[in-house]
Amino acid sequence: MAVSVTEKAAKEVKRIMEEQKLDTAAFLRLGVAGGGCSGFEYKIGFDQNFDPEADYKADFFGLPVVVDRKMDLYLDGATLDFCDDVNGRGFRFDNPNASKGCGCGKSFSA
Repeated sequence: MAVSVTEKAAKEVKRIMEEQKLDTAAFLRLGVAGGGCSGFEYKIGFDQNFDPEADYKADFFGLPVVVDRKMDLYLDGATLDFCDDVNGRGFRFDNPNASKGCGCGKSFSA
């Protein structure tokens, strides 16, 4: 699997899953979708449908994570982390392969 999940992110996802009383068969699904001038948006959600021919499945700190094999190109080397500090609270993708700008000249962080 091309993407990884930090321990802090895994703990927060498991907390959310327990809070929402999700089925024990549920897992975290990561991906990307087309979006805006930056090219792609990262997608995070819960799912129970796993296709061993189309998906990769891995475990990060006791959290099952699934990624569609087609996403490898876009998520190669990316890490999902959870931040909770003075700058905000939430999940963040760190992708060393992501562009830091777009065609319109605006810059952004991955």
